[in-house]
Amino acid sequence: VFSTDRIIAMSFPSSGKQSFYRNPIKEVARFLDTKHPDHYKVYNLCSEKGYDPKYFHYRVERIFIDDHNVPALQDMLKFTASVREWMSQDEKNVVAIHCKGGKGR
Repeated sequence: VFSTDRIIAMSFPSSGKQSFYRNPIKEVARFLDTKHPDHYKVYNLCSEKGYDPKYFHYRVERIFIDDHNVPALQDMLKFTASVREWMSQDEKNVVAIHCKGGKGR
């Protein structure tokens, strides 16, 4: 996990067998709800898989970027505009950004 005051980069929040070696989704949700209650938004940059957004109170946005590929300019503009808008709404707001492993995208 990489973190600044307002940006968290992490690997995929997983369930089932994958939660043994990736971030367990319930633990990620617990961390965000404890440290940043009502002030976080999760960005899933993983094109190949998703999860139920209820874990994060439906504050999840998905940008479909293929692993080890450059995102389309349109997708990057959409992503950065969304992050900018969320961050400007409240100085307490943070973003949690992930792909699969936490570094490929």
